[in-house]
Amino acid sequence: MAAGVARAQKRAPWILLSPSLVTIGFLLIIPMMFIVVYSFWLRTATGADQTGFYLDNWQEVLSDPFYRDILFQTLKIAFYTTVICAFVGYIPAYFVANTRMRSKTFLLLMLMLPFWISYIIRTMSWINILGTSGAINGLLLWAGIIDSPLNMLYNQTTVILGLVHYLLPFMILNVYVSLDGIDKNLTEAAESLGCNGFQAFREVTLPLSFPGLAAGSLLCFVLASGTYITPLILGGPRDAMFANLVFEAIITQLNWPLGSALSLVLLALLGALVVIYTRYLGVDQIAKSFR
Repeated sequence: MAAGVARAQKRAPWILLSPSLVTIGFLLIIPMMFIVVYSFWLRTATGADQTGFYLDNWQEVLSDPFYRDILFQTLKIAFYTTVICAFVGYIPAYFVANTRMRSKTFLLLMLMLPFWISYIIRTMSWINILGTSGAINGLLLWAGIIDSPLNMLYNQTTVILGLVHYLLPFMILNVYVSLDGIDKNLTEAAESLGCNGFQAFREVTLPLSFPGLAAGSLLCFVLASGTYITPLILGGPRDAMFANLVFEAIITQLNWPLGSALSLVLLALLGALVVIYTRYLGVDQIAKSFR
């Protein structure tokens, strides 16, 4: 009797987890296994996929300087985007966390509003703002500041601008959660010991908010590195990112083996970054921002 109860208790967690495990298996693990298998196939001249175990795709991806340069450019754009989001996003997050207004919930709702609009529509809105017939050029022409429209689109700067527009709410939410969890008595204690407002912020608030800042930076960097819509809409031919190569290989060229190898390279790189972050900081802070 006791042995049967013990076995039932051991099985209970697995029974409860089984729906989640099955879902993860079908939606994540099995598709990933297909991608790994595809990466070792070959695309023939006739357009058919040749099954087998070939390293040609991996040799091309890892040895061709074209892919290496695009990868470095992707990491550079993601880094710039993350740094800008960190500096720009900290201020509104600090304001929302420390405001004495009764409408803090309203401010958080306003922060969530961008998620209600399609990411593609938000990205394309910059065309109406920065285009040759957009709002900024129209205003400058009307004011007589310029004689002809400025070319402000389809460069790396507009790609970074579009990514900041897309990712800034993620940074603000993570920093806000971290700041909101700081005991206000700590700042008051620092001020009672002789610190002014800036010194209390530098010595108390900023170090304690670092986990949220790090979590937001990780999210921004990973999402920026894996996007292809923003450079496709706002970038030029020289502003392609690594995800654009995956899109081009799979959707345009129908070269699934090469696209699979490219996607696995990007996945391995970003996965290593997530593992390092988890090793030293953990993922609890990221989970809090979505609660």
